Amino acid sequence: MKRIAVFTSGGDAPGMNAHIRAVERTAHKHGLEVIGIVGGYSGMMSGHMEVLDRIRTANILDRGGTVLKTSRCPEFLEPEGRTQAMEQLRSHGVDGVIACGGDGTFHGAHLLFEEHGIPIVGTPGTIDNDLWGTDFTIGYDTAINTAAEAIDKIRDTADSHGRLFFVEVMGRHAGFIAMDVGVACGAEYIAVPESMTDIEELYKRIIAQGRDQRTIVIVGEGDELGGAYKLSQLIEERYGLTSKVSILGHMQRGGSPTVRDRVLAARLGAASVQALLDGKTDVMVGEVAGRVELVPLADTWSHRKSVPSYLIELATMLV
Repeated sequence: MKRIAVFTSGGDAPGMNAHIRAVERTAHKHGLEVIGIVGGYSGMMSGHMEVLDRIRTANILDRGGTVLKTSRCPEFLEPEGRTQAMEQLRSHGVDGVIACGGDGTFHGAHLLFEEHGIPIVGTPGTIDNDLWGTDFTIGYDTAINTAAEAIDKIRDTADSHGRLFFVEVMGRHAGFIAMDVGVACGAEYIAVPESMTDIEELYKRIIAQGRDQRTIVIVGEGDELGGAYKLSQLIEERYGLTSKVSILGHMQRGGSPTVRDRVLAARLGAASVQALLDGKTDVMVGEVAGRVELVPLADTWSHRKSVPSYLIELATMLV
C-alpha cells in the first residue's frame, strides 16, 4: 500500500478536520501518500482529488465543517455510479480508502468494497451519535455543548416572561442529543424518537411548574408526533396553553470542535490508517470504553444503538 484516500460524506460534523489532519500525519509517518477526495462521493465519481500534505492540513484543527467539503450523492446509490467512482480511484492510484461519515456513508463504503474489493475503513463522523460500535461519534460532543449553550440562553428569556418553550434539537431518528441536553439543562420533559410522547404526562409536568412559570420542553427532531411545532399545537388545542417554539437546527453542526471531539477525531483518524496497514477492510474504527475497536460496517446500522436507560431514569427523577 503506497497511496490512500480520505473523504468526508453526508452531514458535516465538528472534528472532521482534526480527523483529516490525523490521517495525513499518521500516513506520512508510515511512508504513505494521502489523497483528499473533495466533495464526498460526488468528488469520488468526478475525480475531484488533491494531494494532502503537512501544509495543506496545517491550522485546521480548530475549524468546524470539513475542508474536504461534503455532499449527498444519489448517483452513488446506483451500481454504475460506484463503478465510475472505482475507475477514478484506480486512475489516481488509490490503494485504500478512509470514509468519515454516518450510516449513509457506510452503506456506500460497504457496497464499494463488496462490488470492487478496494480496502475501505470507516470512521464515525456525525453529530447524531447513532452508530452502533462506538460510544461516541465525531462531532457529538460539540453539538450537545452548542445546543446546551443555546438552551441556557432560551431559559433566561423563558424565566423572565414565565413562558413555555418547546426547543427542537437535531439527531434525526436518535434521541441522544435531546436526552443529554435535556438532563444538562433541566428540562421539564424530553421527547425522543425512541419512545412515544405522552401528551397527558407532558401537560401534567407543565402544570406542575405553574401556568406562569418558566417551562422548557426538549424535543428530538425525529419525535413521532411531528416535532416541536406539532407538540406546541397539540398542547394549545387540548389544554389552551400557548407556547414559543425554537428550532436550533444546523447551528448544532457548526463551530469549533471541543477538545473531546478533537482528541476522538485524532485517535480514530490515526487508528483508521493503522487498520488499512493491518489489512483490515469493510470495518468501522470506533471507541468503546476507552479502547479502539473494529466492527463490521454492516453492524453499525443493523444493530440499534439505544439511549442509555440510566439517562431516561435520571431525566424522570430530576423533573
